[in-house]
Amino acid sequence: MATRSAVLSPHGATSRPVPGPGAPPPAGRRWPVLGAALAASWALPLLLHLLALDWVLIPVLVLVIASLVRVGGVLLDRLVVAAFLLCGAVMAFGLLFSVWPWGPAPVPTAGLLLSAVSASGWLARRRPRLPLRLRGSDSLVLGTVAVVWYYLHRPVAGRPAVDRLAYFATSEDRFGHFSYFDAIHHVGGYAFLHQEAARAYMMTPAEAVYPQGSHFLLVWLDVLVKSSTDGGSALDMTYRYLLYVLAAYALFCGALVWAARWIGGPRLRGWRSAAVCATVAAVAMSGSMADLVGRGFDSETIGLLFLAVALALLVRPAMGRAEFALAAVAGLVTVTYVYNLYGVLVGIALAAVLIVHRQRFAPCRRLLLGVLAAGGFVAGLPTVASVLSKLDVAKTSNLAGPMAIPDRPVLIGCGLLALVAASLPVNRRTGTGRMVLAVALGGIAVVGGFGAWQEYTIGRISYYFEKLAAAGLVIGVISLGLTGLMLQPVVAKAPRGPRRHAGLLLRSGVATAAALALFGHVQWGVPSGWGHPSAWYGTPMLAWAKGQGRSDIGPAAEALTGRDLVDADTPVIALYGNDPYLNLRATFLAQLLTHRAGVMVGLYEVYGVKIGGPAVDEKEYQASLARLKEAIAACPAPPRILVGDRKTAERLGRDLAGTRAGPVVYAPLG
Repeated sequence: MATRSAVLSPHGATSRPVPGPGAPPPAGRRWPVLGAALAASWALPLLLHLLALDWVLIPVLVLVIASLVRVGGVLLDRLVVAAFLLCGAVMAFGLLFSVWPWGPAPVPTAGLLLSAVSASGWLARRRPRLPLRLRGSDSLVLGTVAVVWYYLHRPVAGRPAVDRLAYFATSEDRFGHFSYFDAIHHVGGYAFLHQEAARAYMMTPAEAVYPQGSHFLLVWLDVLVKSSTDGGSALDMTYRYLLYVLAAYALFCGALVWAARWIGGPRLRGWRSAAVCATVAAVAMSGSMADLVGRGFDSETIGLLFLAVALALLVRPAMGRAEFALAAVAGLVTVTYVYNLYGVLVGIALAAVLIVHRQRFAPCRRLLLGVLAAGGFVAGLPTVASVLSKLDVAKTSNLAGPMAIPDRPVLIGCGLLALVAASLPVNRRTGTGRMVLAVALGGIAVVGGFGAWQEYTIGRISYYFEKLAAAGLVIGVISLGLTGLMLQPVVAKAPRGPRRHAGLLLRSGVATAAALALFGHVQWGVPSGWGHPSAWYGTPMLAWAKGQGRSDIGPAAEALTGRDLVDADTPVIALYGNDPYLNLRATFLAQLLTHRAGVMVGLYEVYGVKIGGPAVDEKEYQASLARLKEAIAACPAPPRILVGDRKTAERLGRDLAGTRAGPVVYAPLG
């Protein structure tokens, strides 16, 4: 039996609207129009490249796509969907960009993308048209992005390049992600398609098994920003990469707010929309998910960003069938290419939407399933390649490591609210209500099942459980859009006018302030007891803004960039002290700054080397020396060894004689 949906396209069940009285007739397929569009698709990128303004192509592509798709009647909605489709297209076309001779160069990649969009619009007889309508809650979506960006960027703004390294080098995970970014820059495409060349820049077997969609997307954006495929110095690349990551987290927080509003749909208006958007913004800004930045979980951050948008569009597919197919394929591609662990959640949502809206899709079921199957094939290629190469799924799933743990009360509370809202009779009769119920139950089954499997196999929950729990938090938070419909709307008795608008603004402002106070710990100037600052100032995001996320690698970074890596043409082992973790990070950073992180496969033995500073006891020295010799033997070339203490450097020089070690250099810090 078909279900009544609260998310029907503005064009009903058909994908092409019927023009009303006085509306312009549909555009015809005129060959001169296609020729002019294709010519402009190549002329504009070429002109902008000559002017070194390739970055302008990013908003151009978003606007062109937005003008041709018919999703949403609000400008911000259209732009979000267009940017989402563009990211999916870049990652999918990245398979082609990786093997053709131009790599991610600006002119050919942008020219092809613009040509594909122009040809699609011509075939669909679409005339460019953008909705100029705005909603008051747009300010909450964009304000969330702006506030998060301000706090994340503040500690690095205006600082020298070396000082910024302390915020880049907060974890080994970020080192690894940057090495993938660096590798794709150098090989000109996905590393899994250039495995032999990529091994020089990243630790094997990552070139074959790790999802690289986010890194490829950032490389493509970086090429447009620089107007060149040459990434430049590694030091400059680290800062640009850090800025992209900070921007991604800010966009993730904004995407949560937008996704909740989208799920609420046109019925979620006025003070109810303000309350929902502000609640989601408060959770995003004050919660523990900001730890993703300091932990260096860059792919997870971008994966959660795309997951939020994909699930929102599938839960409330208020669009024509053609746009639905594009959005579904973009969801599959972006999520699985960036963080394939989350692909199963998109698959559950896609299966649910095809069932819930089966009558709506019945007239084109075979064509739609064919398109989705083709999109699923493209989306699954990197994952299948990794599984068939060197990925041990069972072993990897139970890995241990540092974790960014989602707030359990928020996760549980939002999940339960989603179930309550979706189970109400008024929502059970709508497509959106049924979709929220299906996605929430599916998320509970996936996260709970994975946790039970880990408890059974290793006796505890670990690293990847928290990754899935973060996805569960996303599902719960964006489902607040449906929960907001449970609030009592205001019945307008006064005619439209200044008085009514003033009342709407007042209620929306109070609702926003209340949500930020309840869920974001914002006290609006009201003093705390005993003079303590409000809990807002103790949140992870504020801690980062105050510089507490800064790593202790600053002196080592300054020594490497200012003295020890000048004209370095071999691997470098940095033993600046007796702290083995500092030695490991300094050594890893040295390889990144010389574009040779691939040698870290063997140099990870440095983590057991507890010498480099003042003398230690003989037993510790001999154990560390043995680990150091193992690291040296694993190097493809004799490494240069930097030692922070003069006497230790002299002794190591004698003890390493006759090995494959390069020169042992006294390199003090400070």
